[in-house]
Order: sequence, then structure tokens, then C-alpha cells
Amino acid sequence: MPRAIWTGAITFGLVNVPVRLYSAISEHKLQFHFIHQKDDSPIGYQKICKREKKPVPDKEIVKAFEYRKGKYVFMEDEDFEAARVEGYKTIDITDFVPYEQIDPIFFAHTYYVGAQDGAEKVYTLLVRAMEDSELAAIAKFVMRDRQYLGALRVREGTITLEQLHFADEIRPVAEIKPKRERVEKGELEMAQQLIDSFSGEWKPEQYEDTYRDALCSVIEAKRKGKEVHVAAEPEEEQPTDLMAALRASVEASKPGHRRPSRASRRSNGAGSNGASDDDLKDLSKSELEKRAKKAEIEGRSKMSKEELIEALRSAA
Repeated sequence: MPRAIWTGAITFGLVNVPVRLYSAISEHKLQFHFIHQKDDSPIGYQKICKREKKPVPDKEIVKAFEYRKGKYVFMEDEDFEAARVEGYKTIDITDFVPYEQIDPIFFAHTYYVGAQDGAEKVYTLLVRAMEDSELAAIAKFVMRDRQYLGALRVREGTITLEQLHFADEIRPVAEIKPKRERVEKGELEMAQQLIDSFSGEWKPEQYEDTYRDALCSVIEAKRKGKEVHVAAEPEEEQPTDLMAALRASVEASKPGHRRPSRASRRSNGAGSNGASDDDLKDLSKSELEKRAKKAEIEGRSKMSKEELIEALRSAA
């Protein structure tokens, strides 16, 4: 079971639900280290006083707020405790709103909210009531010396807390919003047709971190002492105009259609993927995707490993 990162209670009206907060996301990050290449020793970091140019012990380091250039207010733990607002250990619900009305730009981070020991019944009551209402709860909570806005919703029978940005944290788009240009009716219809050809159900499991897989393959190859070479990027064909690009995209998106690659057009019988069927089966999915990209195979990002192998065979 994951470790709780916050303990408190959900409150609304006179109802109090003791809960624990857990991170809902476990990112698959590769951890790299800085080391001294000569002896594989890790690189350490010191806190250096910029004026004295020498290390400073932790006991001499304090938090400070710069209220004017070069002028600071020193802060102690008691100062942060004095600023704690009401609800320091609570997720205080203030409103219930339709979840779909919340613009995704407000979403910052996701947490799971679990019940504390002995609070299962009141937790279940809140879950059932929220499911029946089909509404999300807007709340405020304080964590790590900062107040946050949040949206509580039910996911698979568990309360989920979406940390939200406050409205004044969202930057206006006025400075970057482009000028509206005139679009031809035919261009718009073709663009809509292209969107329709890519339309489907949301299936998150079909999207994979192919860069991480490729990086793992590079790491494994280097671990085995193999040389790693950067593949040349294929030259992109520039469309003559917007309609031509749209028309070509719509045609390429049709089921079963693949534009033959330049490599395959030049091929005189040898496989453009540079490997036999047996060699293809030994490659990882990320390596197959690299070859599919080089062969300009359309729709490669959505293909399974078997489909990539078949596509590369057909492109030979």
C-alpha cells in the first residue's frame, strides 16, 4: 500500500470524513546520476554562500522573503504556523458543481483520497451521495504550507482529489492568440473530414511511452558494449499548399492505405527495413517503430508489435 502524504478530513456542513491522501500517479521516469567519469564516483552538491564563496552548514541557513532588492524578512517555522488558515487539516467543501464544467486547464495534480481506519462507513456515505448527485465537490485544503483549490470526484468507488489552479494563476491568452484568418469552405470541410477519420473512443492503454522504451534499448545496448548510432531523419516532403496537404492527409488516413516510402520506391527487391523476418521478430516495439518511421508507414504509433512487423514486411 502506498504511503500517505497527508492526513486530515473532508468536511461539508457538519459532516466530517477522516481521510488520507495518496499520490494517484506513479511516473515511469528513468533516474540518471551525475558521476565523475574517471572513477565512477557520484557528484555531490554543496550549499555555497555567494559572498563568502564557501560552504554553509544547514544550521546557518534560514528561509527569507525578499520584499525589496537586497532586503529580506527572515522566516521561522513558527511564522508559517501563525499563518495557517482555518482548515489546515481539512478538505473543506464549499460547493458542488457539474464536473464537465471545469476547464481542464485548471487541473494541476491528482490524488487518491482513502478513508482512515474506522471512517469507512461515513466515507462510503459520501461516495454514494456524490455518485447519485453526479456532481463534483469544490474544496479548499492546505498542504505543505500552501493553500490549494481542489475538486473531489468519485472514480471506481474511490474519491479522487484533483488539485486545481486558482483563477488568477491562469495566464490570459490575449498576448499569444493569433489573428483570425479567413478560411475557405473547402479547406474547412476537408479538415473536418480529416478529424472524422481519426475519431474514435478514448483508450488510454493504447498509448505508450515509446521514447522511454527507445532510451532503455540504448542503455541496454551500451551496457553490452555495442555502438549506438543516430538514425538519419527522413526528409519531409513539403506540401504545395494547404488543400494539397489536407487532401493527402485524408487519403493517407483511409484504412489499409500506406504511402510507399522513398526507400521502398528505390528498393530493387531487398527489404527497405534492412532486416529479415526473423530479425524483425527479435526487435523491440520501439525499434520497430523507428524503422516504421524511417519507412514512412502511416499509423505506426497505433500499431501493435505484430502489426508493425507486417507493415515493415509489406513496405519491403
